[in-house]
Amino acid sequence: MTRVAFELQIAPDRVEEYVRRHSPVRAEMLAEIAAAGRRNYSLFLGADGRLFGYYETDDDDAAQAYLAASPVAAAWEASMAEFFVGLHGRPDQAATPLTEVFHLHDQLTAATADSTTTDTDTDTEGTAS
Repeated sequence: MTRVAFELQIAPDRVEEYVRRHSPVRAEMLAEIAAAGRRNYSLFLGADGRLFGYYETDDDDAAQAYLAASPVAAAWEASMAEFFVGLHGRPDQAATPLTEVFHLHDQLTAATADSTTTDTDTDTEGTAS
């Protein structure tokens, strides 16, 4: 599973309309997002129109390709493009990706594995052969 985060900038004077269009998103677009393999998808709105998005997928390239070929997604993205500042291309294809630098579950899992390995190594070293 891949976690994907991205950001976009909404024109500050268009934020209210952007929120209105997402309350709710059209059912056929929701179905296309799910069919593309994206799940746990959220959008967060920050100060002055900064938009942060997050979703999970098993194959982001396949999800991107599915949505790029979808007439439903193309129509939705065309209708939403007017809200974004400094964007060249469809919002779902041209958003600025963010690099993940921390994920709690991954680090806890690694720490547990390291602890188990260290404990096993210590026990082995302390045992006479």
